[in-house]
Amino acid sequence: MRLPSEPEPPSQINIVPMIDVIFAILTFFIMSSLYLTRSAGLPVNLPGAATSEEQNQTQLVVSITSDGGLALDQEPMDLSTLAGRVQQAIANNPTPPIVVINADKAVSHGAVVGVMDQLRQIPGVRLAIATQRQ
Repeated sequence: MRLPSEPEPPSQINIVPMIDVIFAILTFFIMSSLYLTRSAGLPVNLPGAATSEEQNQTQLVVSITSDGGLALDQEPMDLSTLAGRVQQAIANNPTPPIVVINADKAVSHGAVVGVMDQLRQIPGVRLAIATQRQ
């Protein structure tokens, strides 16, 4: 007995693996772009200012966290060694950088003034205070 031949289904391209690869590549680029954004200081909540201006020069970032911790370009240190490290960094640069004080808005005014007082003793230092534009 002869069985009737079944018609062959039309040829199809399975695109499910291609979609998986595209989503993997998309995820890679999204994650890598998040790591490419440069954060110069420690994560702090900056106070706002309507008249703030962006500085486009070489910067040294002094961060003051909400618990009073100090860091120079994300390297933790205490107030007594801060001035020496900033003076050394200024001496090593041909153009003097701006020292940006990146203080959390919860930090007391006295802590910021203490850091500014230490930094003002360095000859040729230029200070700036970081804010967020409102």
